[in-house]
Amino acid sequence: MIQKLFSYIIPIKIFKKKSERSKIIEVTWANGELVLDSENTNYSYGSLQRILRYGLRTIGYPTILKMDHILLLGVAGGSVIKTLVDEIKYKGKITGVEIDSDIIQIANQYFDLDKIKQLEIIIDDAFEFVLKTKNKYDLIIIDIFEDIKMPNFLFESFFSERICFLLKNNGFVLFNTMILDEAHNVRNRKYISEINAELFTSKMLPRVEVHNELIIIEKVA
Repeated sequence: MIQKLFSYIIPIKIFKKKSERSKIIEVTWANGELVLDSENTNYSYGSLQRILRYGLRTIGYPTILKMDHILLLGVAGGSVIKTLVDEIKYKGKITGVEIDSDIIQIANQYFDLDKIKQLEIIIDDAFEFVLKTKNKYDLIIIDIFEDIKMPNFLFESFFSERICFLLKNNGFVLFNTMILDEAHNVRNRKYISEINAELFTSKMLPRVEVHNELIIIEKVA
């Protein structure tokens, strides 16, 4: 494909749409691969895929392969799902929760998300879903952004406690956060400090791809 070849020289935008939830959504050929972006940041594939792949590698691919059910809060184009299925060869169930139905339509059209049989997509608000679900999960991936902003509820103790409650024993949380200023550093340190150290271990992987910091929580009891 000519567009793919030329994308190694300059990014080539092939789709752009206004979304009520995500403002501007763009699909672009960049360095030989399709990426999904908002107006100011990468939503799927590209740098985001590298960030979450690093987090999954830190948890350990052999550990992930033994899991039965993974929950993804914030699907976008589904790059982390492709990492799980295509690279890690994960065979268990994946539930993806995404509030923006426009993004899922684009993910199906350009990234073949609807062809992944073990994937269930639920169009819902992540906060509401977490309150309603009766399932427990081996891994919960949190990757929720509105362009470059993160909703405040992600860092509220009620939400983090509910997320931790939904973990099976020896389950993990992989939380992708964005650090743009010192206030965000303080926010993340406060978040970590409020995790119950008797039941969970937690660590930060700072400055992954410049502005991203990963938080990994493991339920040990």
